[in-house]
Amino acid sequence: MSFSQPGAFDLSSLAKPRPAAGGATPAPAGAVYVIDVNEADFQQVVESSMQHLVVLSVWSPRAPQSVEFNEVLAAATSPYGGALQLAKVDADANPGIAQALQVQTVPFVVGLVQGRPVPLFQGTVDASEVKRFFDELVRLAQENGLTGRAQPSGGAPAAEPEEPEDDPRFAAADEAYGRGDFDAAIAEYEALLAQTPGDAEVVERLAATKLYARIAGADLQAARQAAADAPDDVDAQLLVADLDVTGGHIEDAFLRLIDLVKRTSEDDRERVRQHLLDLFTVVGLTDPRVAQARRSLAAALF
Repeated sequence: MSFSQPGAFDLSSLAKPRPAAGGATPAPAGAVYVIDVNEADFQQVVESSMQHLVVLSVWSPRAPQSVEFNEVLAAATSPYGGALQLAKVDADANPGIAQALQVQTVPFVVGLVQGRPVPLFQGTVDASEVKRFFDELVRLAQENGLTGRAQPSGGAPAAEPEEPEDDPRFAAADEAYGRGDFDAAIAEYEALLAQTPGDAEVVERLAATKLYARIAGADLQAARQAAADAPDDVDAQLLVADLDVTGGHIEDAFLRLIDLVKRTSEDDRERVRQHLLDLFTVVGLTDPRVAQARRSLAAALF
Protein backbone atom coordinates (compact mmCIF):
# COMPACT_ATOMS: atom_id res chain seq x y z
CA MET A 1 0.00 0.00 0.00
CA SER A 2 1.81 3.13 -1.19
CA PHE A 3 0.88 6.68 -0.29
CA SER A 4 -0.38 9.11 -2.90
CA GLN A 5 -0.29 12.82 -3.49
CA PRO A 6 -3.61 14.72 -3.35
CA GLY A 7 -5.87 13.53 -6.12
CA ALA A 8 -3.44 10.88 -7.30
CA PHE A 9 -5.15 7.83 -5.85
CA ASP A 10 -7.36 5.72 -8.06
CA LEU A 11 -10.94 4.59 -7.50
CA SER A 12 -11.65 3.21 -10.91
CA SER A 13 -11.76 -0.21 -9.27
CA LEU A 14 -15.08 0.85 -7.82
CA ALA A 15 -16.65 1.46 -11.22
CA LYS A 16 -20.18 0.10 -11.27
CA PRO A 17 -22.66 -0.27 -14.08
CA ARG A 18 -24.87 2.06 -12.07
CA PRO A 19 -22.89 5.20 -11.22
CA ALA A 20 -24.27 8.03 -9.15
CA ALA A 21 -22.89 11.52 -8.79
CA GLY A 22 -23.08 14.10 -6.08
CA GLY A 23 -21.06 16.49 -3.95
CA ALA A 24 -20.50 17.06 -0.28
CA THR A 25 -23.64 17.95 1.60
CA PRO A 26 -23.43 20.54 4.40
CA ALA A 27 -23.94 18.93 7.80
CA PRO A 28 -26.65 20.07 10.19
CA ALA A 29 -25.30 22.43 12.80
CA GLY A 30 -23.34 20.51 15.40
CA ALA A 31 -23.41 17.16 13.59
CA VAL A 32 -20.36 14.98 14.29
CA TYR A 33 -19.27 11.95 12.29
CA VAL A 34 -16.41 10.67 14.42
CA ILE A 35 -16.22 7.31 16.19
CA ASP A 36 -13.63 5.42 18.21
CA VAL A 37 -12.85 1.92 16.96
CA ASN A 38 -11.36 -1.07 18.73
CA GLU A 39 -10.48 -4.60 17.70
CA ALA A 40 -13.91 -5.90 18.71
CA ASP A 41 -15.89 -3.64 16.36
CA PHE A 42 -13.29 -3.05 13.63
CA GLN A 43 -14.89 -5.55 11.24
CA GLN A 44 -18.23 -3.78 11.62
CA VAL A 45 -16.58 -0.51 10.60
CA VAL A 46 -14.98 -2.17 7.57
CA GLU A 47 -18.39 -3.53 6.56
CA SER A 48 -19.93 -0.08 6.95
CA SER A 49 -17.54 1.15 4.26
CA MET A 50 -19.65 -0.80 1.77
CA GLN A 51 -22.33 1.87 2.33
CA HIS A 52 -20.35 5.05 2.97
CA LEU A 53 -16.76 6.28 3.08
CA VAL A 54 -14.74 5.69 6.21
CA VAL A 55 -11.48 7.46 7.02
CA LEU A 56 -9.45 5.39 9.46
CA SER A 57 -7.01 7.36 11.62
CA VAL A 58 -4.46 5.33 13.60
CA TRP A 59 -3.00 7.41 16.42
CA SER A 60 -1.22 7.07 19.77
CA PRO A 61 -1.58 9.02 23.01
CA ARG A 62 2.23 8.94 23.11
CA ALA A 63 2.38 10.98 19.90
CA PRO A 64 0.89 14.45 20.53
CA GLN A 65 1.00 15.31 16.82
CA SER A 66 -1.34 12.41 16.07
CA VAL A 67 -3.78 13.56 18.76
CA GLU A 68 -3.80 17.08 17.29
CA PHE A 69 -4.16 15.73 13.75
CA ASN A 70 -7.28 13.83 14.79
CA GLU A 71 -8.83 17.20 15.63
CA VAL A 72 -7.95 18.49 12.16
CA LEU A 73 -9.48 15.39 10.56
CA ALA A 74 -12.63 15.63 12.67
CA ALA A 75 -13.16 19.27 11.74
CA ALA A 76 -12.71 18.43 8.06
CA THR A 77 -15.17 15.51 8.23
CA SER A 78 -18.34 17.26 9.42
CA PRO A 79 -19.06 19.37 6.29
CA TYR A 80 -19.69 16.21 4.23
CA GLY A 81 -22.90 15.46 6.07
CA GLY A 82 -22.11 11.81 6.76
CA ALA A 83 -20.76 10.99 3.30
CA LEU A 84 -17.47 10.51 5.12
CA GLN A 85 -17.01 9.14 8.65
CA LEU A 86 -13.83 9.39 10.73
CA ALA A 87 -12.97 6.23 12.69
CA LYS A 88 -10.13 6.68 15.21
CA VAL A 89 -7.95 3.75 16.32
CA ASP A 90 -5.65 3.97 19.35
CA ALA A 91 -2.65 1.93 18.17
CA ASP A 92 -1.48 1.29 21.72
CA ALA A 93 -4.82 -0.14 22.83
CA ASN A 94 -5.43 -1.99 19.56
CA PRO A 95 -2.09 -3.37 18.37
CA GLY A 96 -3.79 -6.00 16.21
CA ILE A 97 -5.32 -3.36 13.95
CA ALA A 98 -2.05 -1.44 13.72
CA GLN A 99 -0.20 -4.63 12.82
CA ALA A 100 -2.78 -5.62 10.20
CA LEU A 101 -2.42 -2.20 8.56
CA GLN A 102 1.39 -2.38 8.82
CA VAL A 103 1.50 0.92 10.65
CA GLN A 104 5.05 2.11 11.16
CA THR A 105 4.41 5.65 12.34
CA VAL A 106 1.46 7.72 13.53
CA PRO A 107 -0.64 9.45 12.48
CA PHE A 108 -1.45 6.88 9.81
CA VAL A 109 -4.62 7.57 7.81
CA VAL A 110 -6.33 5.46 5.16
CA GLY A 111 -9.71 5.64 3.48
CA LEU A 112 -11.89 2.55 3.50
CA VAL A 113 -13.90 2.36 0.28
CA GLN A 114 -16.12 -0.70 0.01
CA GLY A 115 -13.69 -2.55 2.25
CA ARG A 116 -10.62 -1.50 0.27
CA PRO A 117 -7.87 0.69 1.72
CA VAL A 118 -7.00 3.94 -0.05
CA PRO A 119 -3.78 5.44 1.39
CA LEU A 120 -4.23 9.06 2.44
CA PHE A 121 -1.72 10.38 5.00
CA GLN A 122 1.38 9.08 6.71
CA GLY A 123 2.30 11.91 9.03
CA THR A 124 0.50 15.23 9.29
CA VAL A 125 -0.56 17.74 6.65
CA ASP A 126 -2.31 21.06 7.02
CA ALA A 127 -6.07 21.50 6.96
CA SER A 128 -6.18 22.70 3.35
CA GLU A 129 -4.46 19.51 2.18
CA VAL A 130 -6.88 17.40 4.22
CA LYS A 131 -9.77 19.13 2.47
CA ARG A 132 -8.20 18.50 -0.95
CA PHE A 133 -7.86 14.80 -0.20
CA PHE A 134 -11.36 14.52 1.23
CA ASP A 135 -12.98 16.46 -1.63
CA GLU A 136 -11.37 14.16 -4.19
CA LEU A 137 -12.13 11.00 -2.24
CA VAL A 138 -15.81 11.88 -1.81
CA ARG A 139 -16.20 13.05 -5.40
CA LEU A 140 -14.68 9.96 -6.95
CA ALA A 141 -16.52 7.57 -4.66
CA GLN A 142 -19.90 9.20 -5.32
CA GLU A 143 -19.30 9.20 -9.06
CA ASN A 144 -18.83 5.45 -8.78
CA GLY A 145 -21.99 4.78 -6.81
CA LEU A 146 -20.88 4.94 -3.16
CA THR A 147 -23.45 7.45 -1.92
CA GLY A 148 -24.51 6.20 1.53
CA ARG A 149 -24.40 8.37 4.63
CA ALA A 150 -23.13 7.57 8.11
CA GLN A 151 -25.31 8.38 11.08
CA PRO A 152 -24.02 11.27 13.18
CA SER A 153 -22.24 10.23 16.35
CA GLY A 154 -23.19 13.44 18.10
CA GLY A 155 -24.95 16.78 17.62
CA ALA A 156 -27.96 17.28 15.38
CA PRO A 157 -29.29 14.39 13.24
CA ALA A 158 -28.23 14.27 9.64
CA ALA A 159 -30.64 15.42 6.99
CA GLU A 160 -31.68 12.83 4.46
CA PRO A 161 -29.91 13.52 1.15
CA GLU A 162 -31.91 13.73 -2.02
CA GLU A 163 -31.58 10.59 -4.09
CA PRO A 164 -30.83 11.11 -7.76
CA GLU A 165 -33.55 9.89 -10.06
CA ASP A 166 -32.75 6.58 -11.72
CA ASP A 167 -32.87 6.39 -15.47
CA PRO A 168 -35.79 4.01 -16.17
CA ARG A 169 -33.94 2.66 -19.20
CA PHE A 170 -31.54 0.88 -16.89
CA ALA A 171 -34.05 -0.53 -14.40
CA ALA A 172 -34.05 -4.09 -15.75
CA ALA A 173 -30.26 -4.18 -16.11
CA ASP A 174 -29.78 -2.73 -12.62
CA GLU A 175 -32.12 -5.30 -11.14
CA ALA A 176 -30.30 -8.15 -12.87
CA TYR A 177 -26.91 -6.80 -11.81
CA GLY A 178 -28.13 -6.38 -8.25
CA ARG A 179 -29.02 -10.06 -7.98
CA GLY A 180 -25.71 -11.08 -9.56
CA ASP A 181 -27.15 -12.17 -12.90
CA PHE A 182 -24.47 -10.68 -15.12
CA ASP A 183 -25.66 -12.46 -18.26
CA ALA A 184 -29.11 -10.93 -17.96
CA ALA A 185 -27.68 -7.47 -17.23
CA ILE A 186 -25.38 -7.73 -20.25
CA ALA A 187 -28.30 -8.77 -22.44
CA GLU A 188 -30.32 -5.76 -21.26
CA TYR A 189 -27.47 -3.34 -22.02
CA GLU A 190 -26.86 -4.92 -25.41
CA ALA A 191 -30.54 -4.52 -26.26
CA LEU A 192 -30.38 -0.85 -25.23
CA LEU A 193 -27.26 -0.35 -27.32
CA ALA A 194 -28.99 -1.84 -30.34
CA GLN A 195 -31.77 0.72 -29.89
CA THR A 196 -29.39 3.65 -29.35
CA PRO A 197 -26.08 2.85 -31.07
CA GLY A 198 -23.19 4.92 -29.79
CA ASP A 199 -24.87 5.89 -26.50
CA ALA A 200 -21.78 6.52 -24.36
CA GLU A 201 -23.44 5.75 -21.03
CA VAL A 202 -24.81 2.44 -22.26
CA VAL A 203 -21.42 1.53 -23.74
CA GLU A 204 -19.70 2.30 -20.43
CA ARG A 205 -22.22 0.36 -18.37
CA LEU A 206 -22.00 -2.60 -20.71
CA ALA A 207 -18.19 -2.65 -20.58
CA ALA A 208 -18.18 -2.43 -16.78
CA THR A 209 -20.76 -5.20 -16.42
CA LYS A 210 -18.78 -7.47 -18.73
CA LEU A 211 -15.66 -6.77 -16.68
CA TYR A 212 -17.34 -7.72 -13.41
CA ALA A 213 -18.79 -10.83 -15.04
CA ARG A 214 -15.31 -11.92 -16.17
CA ILE A 215 -13.75 -11.60 -12.70
CA ALA A 216 -16.65 -13.09 -10.74
CA GLY A 217 -15.25 -15.80 -8.50
CA ALA A 218 -11.65 -15.25 -9.63
CA ASP A 219 -8.85 -15.75 -7.10
CA LEU A 220 -6.29 -12.96 -7.48
CA GLN A 221 -3.27 -14.89 -6.23
CA ALA A 222 -4.11 -17.98 -8.28
CA ALA A 223 -4.66 -15.82 -11.36
CA ARG A 224 -1.32 -14.06 -10.92
CA GLN A 225 0.48 -17.37 -10.48
CA ALA A 226 -1.16 -18.82 -13.58
CA ALA A 227 -0.16 -15.76 -15.62
CA ALA A 228 3.41 -15.94 -14.32
CA ASP A 229 3.64 -19.64 -15.14
CA ALA A 230 2.26 -19.18 -18.68
CA PRO A 231 3.22 -15.72 -20.01
CA ASP A 232 1.86 -16.56 -23.47
CA ASP A 233 -1.51 -17.84 -22.21
CA VAL A 234 -3.83 -15.12 -23.50
CA ASP A 235 -6.72 -16.05 -21.18
CA ALA A 236 -4.47 -15.95 -18.11
CA GLN A 237 -3.03 -12.55 -19.03
CA LEU A 238 -6.44 -11.05 -19.79
CA LEU A 239 -7.81 -12.18 -16.42
CA VAL A 240 -4.95 -10.60 -14.48
CA ALA A 241 -5.40 -7.37 -16.47
CA ASP A 242 -9.09 -7.35 -15.53
CA LEU A 243 -8.26 -7.92 -11.87
CA ASP A 244 -5.64 -5.18 -11.97
CA VAL A 245 -8.17 -2.69 -13.33
CA THR A 246 -10.72 -3.54 -10.64
CA GLY A 247 -7.93 -3.34 -8.05
CA GLY A 248 -6.84 0.11 -9.21
CA HIS A 249 -3.59 -0.98 -10.90
CA ILE A 250 -4.52 0.66 -14.17
CA GLU A 251 -1.07 1.22 -15.64
CA ASP A 252 -0.03 -2.35 -14.80
CA ALA A 253 -3.06 -3.73 -16.64
CA PHE A 254 -2.44 -1.59 -19.71
CA LEU A 255 1.28 -2.42 -19.85
CA ARG A 256 0.56 -6.13 -19.50
CA LEU A 257 -1.80 -6.14 -22.47
CA ILE A 258 0.33 -3.85 -24.64
CA ASP A 259 3.25 -6.20 -24.07
CA LEU A 260 0.96 -9.12 -24.96
CA VAL A 261 -0.02 -7.36 -28.20
CA LYS A 262 3.65 -7.26 -29.14
CA ARG A 263 4.02 -11.00 -28.54
CA THR A 264 0.88 -12.19 -30.30
CA SER A 265 -0.37 -12.22 -33.88
CA GLU A 266 -3.52 -12.50 -35.97
CA ASP A 267 -6.62 -13.57 -34.01
CA ASP A 268 -4.93 -13.54 -30.61
CA ARG A 269 -3.52 -10.10 -31.23
CA GLU A 270 -6.91 -8.73 -32.28
CA ARG A 271 -8.53 -10.31 -29.24
CA VAL A 272 -6.03 -8.65 -26.90
CA ARG A 273 -6.40 -5.33 -28.70
CA GLN A 274 -10.19 -5.39 -28.38
CA HIS A 275 -9.97 -6.37 -24.73
CA LEU A 276 -7.69 -3.43 -24.09
CA LEU A 277 -10.12 -1.07 -25.83
CA ASP A 278 -12.90 -2.38 -23.58
CA LEU A 279 -10.77 -1.62 -20.51
CA PHE A 280 -10.14 1.88 -21.86
CA THR A 281 -13.92 2.36 -21.84
CA VAL A 282 -14.21 1.12 -18.26
CA VAL A 283 -11.44 3.39 -16.98
CA GLY A 284 -12.74 6.37 -18.98
CA LEU A 285 -11.71 7.61 -22.38
CA THR A 286 -10.71 11.01 -20.99
CA ASP A 287 -8.37 9.49 -18.42
CA PRO A 288 -4.75 10.55 -19.17
CA ARG A 289 -3.59 6.97 -18.57
CA VAL A 290 -5.86 5.85 -21.38
CA ALA A 291 -4.42 8.49 -23.71
CA GLN A 292 -0.89 7.31 -22.92
CA ALA A 293 -1.85 3.66 -23.37
CA ARG A 294 -3.50 4.43 -26.72
CA ARG A 295 -0.23 5.87 -27.96
CA SER A 296 1.68 2.83 -26.71
CA LEU A 297 -0.85 0.50 -28.31
CA ALA A 298 -0.53 2.27 -31.65
CA ALA A 299 3.26 1.92 -31.48
CA ALA A 300 2.93 -1.77 -30.62
CA LEU A 301 0.58 -2.40 -33.54
CA PHE A 302 2.39 -0.43 -36.21
